[in-house]
Amino acid sequence: MPYQANISLRETPSIRQLRAFMAVYQTGSLSAAGEALGLTQPAVSLLLKDLEEKLGVRLFDRTTRSLRRTAAAVEAIAYAQRALAELAALGDCMQDLAQARRGRVRIAATSTIAQTLLPSAIRQFLNSHPQVIVSINDCAPAEFTDRVLSEHVDFGIGSLEGSVPGLEQQVILDDTLCAVATGLFFPTHRPMSWKQLSGMPLIVVQPGYGVRSAIDRAVVAADVQLNIAYEVSLLTTALAMAANGLGVAVVPYSIVHSTHYADLVARRLIRPVVPRVLAVVRKESRLMSPSAQAFADMLARSALG
Repeated sequence: MPYQANISLRETPSIRQLRAFMAVYQTGSLSAAGEALGLTQPAVSLLLKDLEEKLGVRLFDRTTRSLRRTAAAVEAIAYAQRALAELAALGDCMQDLAQARRGRVRIAATSTIAQTLLPSAIRQFLNSHPQVIVSINDCAPAEFTDRVLSEHVDFGIGSLEGSVPGLEQQVILDDTLCAVATGLFFPTHRPMSWKQLSGMPLIVVQPGYGVRSAIDRAVVAADVQLNIAYEVSLLTTALAMAANGLGVAVVPYSIVHSTHYADLVARRLIRPVVPRVLAVVRKESRLMSPSAQAFADMLARSALG
C-alpha cells in the first residue's frame, strides 16, 4: 500500500507492540510471551493494551485463567507477520550493503588502465565480494577528471597531472617511465638514459596526453631530441606495435607486465627519472558507498601491477 502523508505515526503500531502481539498469539500466555521477549508480564500486557487502543479492536478476550484470540487477532496476525518480516528483511539488506556483501562499484579509468591493470584487481575484489557489481567507465584521458567530478562514478583510478580543484587522490602505486621493445632493440634490462634512447625509433602517445607531457619535460631536462616514428592514442597500442618490432614504446612501467607480451623487454629510463603515481581519485567530501570504499581500501592495501 503506498505511503499516505495523512497517516499519523502515532496511529501506527510500533515494532515492540507487534512483537508482543505475535508472542502472545503464538504462546497463548502473557507470562510465556514475556519470557520469549525478555520482558515482564505487566510490560507485555501494557504493549498489548496500547496496540488494541491504536487499532480500535480487542485482540484477545482475557479471563483470570486464559487468553482467547478474537476474530480480529486471527485477521491481524498475517499483517503483523508480514510487517515484522519486511523489517527483518530491511535490516538484512542494510547489513549486506554496510558489510559490502552487496552493492555496486562504479569506476572511471582510462582505456589503458581498464585493459591492463583493472581486470586482475576486479578479480581479486570479486573473490571476496562475489555479490557486488563492478562497472567500469572507461574513457579518454581528457575525460577522466570530468567523470569523477560529475559523480558518474564512485571514484577513478588514474594519474592526475597536477592539483585539480574538487578532487583528492590516494596514491596506490609509485610508477616510472620506461622504454619497452623486443630483444632486437634491448639485449638487457639495465636502465638507459634519455640520451641513449634518442637514437632509436620511438612509439609515443600523441601530444596532449599526460604521459606525453612527462616525456616532453624529460626531453627538455635531458637536452636531447627524440626520433618519434609513431604517435598513437593508447598506450596499449604502443605496446602492441613495440611487440611487433616497429620501435621502442615509452610507457609507464606498471602496465608492461599486464599485457602478456613475452618478447618485450622493459628498461627504466634515467637521467632524468620520470616518476609517476597511480591513485584512487575521488570527489572531495563525497561519501562513498561501503562497496566502493571496500574496493578503494583493497587497492590501497595491495596496489596494482
